[in-house]
Amino acid sequence: MRPRWSPVDVTSRHGRPGERKGIRLHRSSLDESERAAEAGIPVTSVARTLLDIAEVVDAERLRHAFEEADRLKLLRLLELERVCARAGRRKGLPALRRLISAAQAPPAGRSPLENRFAEFYCRHLADLPEPLANVAILGYEVDAYWPSHRLMIEMDSWEHHSHRAAFEHDRARDTAMQAAGYRVIHLTHRQLETEAPRIATQIRSLLAPPD
Repeated sequence: MRPRWSPVDVTSRHGRPGERKGIRLHRSSLDESERAAEAGIPVTSVARTLLDIAEVVDAERLRHAFEEADRLKLLRLLELERVCARAGRRKGLPALRRLISAAQAPPAGRSPLENRFAEFYCRHLADLPEPLANVAILGYEVDAYWPSHRLMIEMDSWEHHSHRAAFEHDRARDTAMQAAGYRVIHLTHRQLETEAPRIATQIRSLLAPPD
């Protein structure tokens, strides 16, 4: 709910951007598809509104707006992708595109645990750089990898890691990675379900710029 004292955001082709008499004016040209009307009042489309919101709120509030649009059956992913394609380099694009990616059908071959990690990342870390997925490092495929930080995450499911051969393979891989200067984090489905805030804090710390 909008607080009573919050100004109304208005987008127009004319006028000087700024806040005056309860109105916060934004100057921008709108594609015809980004326009709509509600009770006879010109408004921006849901897709364009989500793009604009992404500029001024944190990742959690953006996710809530995205999910509310979906709940109300107003979310059109194709339309949202087109709005993003026209948006240039707006700073809210990375977080919004991660929400779009998570909402789309998962790629073939991605495990349920990898899908769970994608949901966790979108919910808790959407403002951070997105990792590379399923890339080869030192001859091993890793689930998520940040090259600039030499940090990787492996998702460990009981189904694929419960036998001795898998255990030995994982230890050999971790030893090789650490010897080469990489950092490795292992995550399980239980951890993502029950310890998400703690894990998110740890990942943020590891991805923080050096002092």
